[in-house]
Amino acid sequence: MNSGEKTGGRSYDPICGVRVESGQRTPSSEYKKRRYFFCSDKCKHEFERAAERIRMQEAARAGALFTHGKVRWGLA
Repeated sequence: MNSGEKTGGRSYDPICGVRVESGQRTPSSEYKKRRYFFCSDKCKHEFERAAERIRMQEAARAGALFTHGKVRWGLA
């Protein structure tokens, strides 16, 4: 699951992982040219407090390549 990923009009809240409908009334925030959607204003504010840390964790998950018991970092 990719944080903030859109799936047919739905997104996943990067804080709690809940699937949310992405629409005008859905709390959202843009960070580094990417829009993230949230289940509540509380999750939105939590994301805005720690956006860079959350984005780096997301990048680390996307870039970890497991090979023969070792972890290589790079884009998959």
